[in-house]
Amino acid sequence: MSELDLPPAPEALPHPVVDNHCHLDIGRGGEPWDPTEAIAAAATVGVTRIVQIGCDLPGARWAVTAAADHPGLVAGVALHPNEAPRIFETGGRAALEAAWDEIEQLAGAHDKVRAVGETGLDAFRTGEDGRAVQVESFRRHIDLAKRLDKTLVIHDRDTHDDVLEVLDSEGVPERWVMHCFSGDADFARACLDRGAHLSFAGTVTFKNAEPLREALRLAPLDRVLVETDAPFLTPTPYRGRTNASYLIPVTLQVMATERGEDLGELCAAIDANTERAFGGTW
Repeated sequence: MSELDLPPAPEALPHPVVDNHCHLDIGRGGEPWDPTEAIAAAATVGVTRIVQIGCDLPGARWAVTAAADHPGLVAGVALHPNEAPRIFETGGRAALEAAWDEIEQLAGAHDKVRAVGETGLDAFRTGEDGRAVQVESFRRHIDLAKRLDKTLVIHDRDTHDDVLEVLDSEGVPERWVMHCFSGDADFARACLDRGAHLSFAGTVTFKNAEPLREALRLAPLDRVLVETDAPFLTPTPYRGRTNASYLIPVTLQVMATERGEDLGELCAAIDANTERAFGGTW
């Protein structure tokens, strides 16, 4: 990994945790990282398991294969909220239906595919022209998660109210995770009331993220998760450099401080929470 601007490894955690959202398939300057290498680097600091998320068809295929081959990984598969409109625009309805069909096949391909996601809504990169397809894709993924008893992993960018509206109309599955939670305390309460686990990424360390930290402080201990979204969202003080699962301790130190909790107790709770959220051990 020397060709990337990778931060130094932090001090190891006092209890193992799971990085519940990572993109190893694009983690090396757009090229896949060797899962064996990534898992080993993370394990040295106490991050012993990783949820690998595939956001398009090549990524979903890669995630399923990697999870099947590596004990430290499970997979999530979906069409990202920005991917479904792209497929529709370039290939039309037939291409989009074929893509949804393949995601369903991949979601049921192996017991280590634990999640349908990341799905959801994104008003930042997809404009109004693609919104109807985005909403339809979100609904399809919710239905798939419920039919296959998979965890639903939601991407939400600038669409808090719309996400809740779709969830309320479709009904939430038994397990669902708000990936890279980005809302304030009020939105956190709304998600928690609907049974969500809230997953916090490196953004919680950013200087301008006080509303997010307020949401973190109010979340019950049994609903809190941690993630990298690597190679994105690298925590302070390493913003602008490549993120990786081994940097989870940087985010967790801030989370423990903000919540006024012992780091080891927070880690133990998050480890147990992640198993519940993603359907058991692996």
